[in-house]
Amino acid sequence: MGSKKVLVIDDSNTIRRSAEIFLKQGGHEVMLAEDGFDALAKVNDAAPDLIFCDILMPRLDGYQTCAIIKRNEKFAGTPVVMLSSKDGVFDKARGRMVGSQDYLTKPFTKDQLLQAVQQFSVA
Repeated sequence: MGSKKVLVIDDSNTIRRSAEIFLKQGGHEVMLAEDGFDALAKVNDAAPDLIFCDILMPRLDGYQTCAIIKRNEKFAGTPVVMLSSKDGVFDKARGRMVGSQDYLTKPFTKDQLLQAVQQFSVA
């Protein structure tokens, strides 16, 4: 599996940093965004292969961010994995409704993160 360009959107500096470290150890290129607005600009500029998106963020939450990304036909096929500290059935269902591929509960492990990248990497 080749190196992927991964965007991590989370308003928590700790989560962004740990995701960045894990993904870089896995050989991937990482971009970070601290909220939905920041993320939308980066998605447009960098066209990541995969996006991890936190659900609870100020201004634009993860569901709205994911929905906006998926509405752009250029990125409709880009896999989005939601990140949440809650492991709720409702959250998972709502994530799927806006087009996310999967759901990771925080705190995640390095293995979980890298496995998600591998699972959703479009060849």
